[in-house]
Amino acid sequence: MSTDPAEDSDFDKLSLNSIEYMKDCRQFYIDGKWVSPTKPHDFEVINPASEESMATISLGSSDDVDKAVDAGRRAFESYSETTLDTRLALLQRIIEVYQSKVDQMAETISLEMGAPLSLSQAAQAPAGLRHLLEIVKVLRNFKFEELRGSTLMRKEPIGVCGLITPWNWPMNQIVCKVAPALAAGCTTVLKPSEIAPLSAYLFAQILHEAELPPGVFNMVNGDGPTVGAAIASHRDVAMVSFTGSTRAGVAVALAAAPTIKRVTQELGGKSANIILEDADLENAVKEGVRACFRNTGQSCDAPTRMLVPRSKMADAAAIASEVAGATKVGDPFNESTVIGPLASQAQFEKVQRLIHRGIEEGAELIAGGLGRPAGMHRGYFVKPTVFSGVDNDMTIAREEIFGPVLCIIPYEDEDDAVRIANETPYGLSGYVTSGDIKRARRVAKRIRSGNVHINGARLDFSGCFGGYKQSGNGREWGESGLEEFLELKAVFGYESG
Repeated sequence: MSTDPAEDSDFDKLSLNSIEYMKDCRQFYIDGKWVSPTKPHDFEVINPASEESMATISLGSSDDVDKAVDAGRRAFESYSETTLDTRLALLQRIIEVYQSKVDQMAETISLEMGAPLSLSQAAQAPAGLRHLLEIVKVLRNFKFEELRGSTLMRKEPIGVCGLITPWNWPMNQIVCKVAPALAAGCTTVLKPSEIAPLSAYLFAQILHEAELPPGVFNMVNGDGPTVGAAIASHRDVAMVSFTGSTRAGVAVALAAAPTIKRVTQELGGKSANIILEDADLENAVKEGVRACFRNTGQSCDAPTRMLVPRSKMADAAAIASEVAGATKVGDPFNESTVIGPLASQAQFEKVQRLIHRGIEEGAELIAGGLGRPAGMHRGYFVKPTVFSGVDNDMTIAREEIFGPVLCIIPYEDEDDAVRIANETPYGLSGYVTSGDIKRARRVAKRIRSGNVHINGARLDFSGCFGGYKQSGNGREWGESGLEEFLELKAVFGYESG
């Protein structure tokens, strides 16, 4: 296959066949029905690999949000009182329908946000299924009531929940909010990203096919300043769960503040990857570069700052440069593609701007750089880029780039490495590699972040996900994620002496 999507007939064929069934996605899902927006406002969904329109949605308004919240409020009265067995049966139906559409979901995600199909099949689409399976396990063993002396400690669904999700891991972020909300007995209003809304559209179809009661799940497409703000500020929304940039998270929190609602946020990151001097340097650097570039670098927990002993900087730079040079960029539907396009023109321009800033500030560019890869003339494709000799005060070490751009930073000793890792406004994730597991554990405990990976450990869906500092508040996934959708009530004198 050609590396230029414009010349790739297989790419065009897949794109057309995959999206034909949902070219017109201008309706919203409210109260168990597909309904037209109050006021039409067409918005073109752009295929990031071809820069061509592939579907149309409508951007909603505050009136559409009012309708969705009203539906959720009405449904909450009965759904909040459903039995555990009823909710388990409902989740099981959703799982069965999701399983039947997982391949379609993977292809849709690759089309809308550019992830290589291999990644969408292995991780993007299955992430939604894994959250559903995990919440079923949690729900079966969760204690909603516990007697402490004469007092009943009761956990109740919080109410109508507004869910605002991003484009980079669409099913992961949608389902890790919707699944625990449903398990808790809450009703929901979802605003997916307008950049990648088609997977959410398919997910709404899945819930409809699974016969979710009307009003329990509602979806309104739109942008953040309109629909997002209307959800966050709505008086009848009891909680907002937001995933996105730290800047947008601040706006959501400010909009939510007057109504004193619960706000949970999973925001940006600038995660440090500490490679200690006793680690296998070649393997650690190779794995670190690949992890940074995965999903075209569009992961909030990507290990974008690689911390290496100063004495090993030259070797680390050579290894990283070789890996970057061998990383295949191209058509998401080509089996050999490792990096697809960035999700949008705005993201492409941001990454280019920050690469330029890194060069301006004196970081050593050892791989990649400005512009598209050779032979690519359209699509939001970027070069896998590595900077060496980066100072932690440089812009590229401070700001979340959200692209395949790695910064290699030298350190003097273990204490210096921990200091550099923690010297960031973010605290979402961290990584430690060492030949001594006890040492790795010790360093991991010193990193100020919500998640730490030891020796390349993968994410655990039964764990939790969330950050410190400007990476957000609250936790998602597993039991911790379920707790966020519950209120705690103490009933005094419940058991008489």
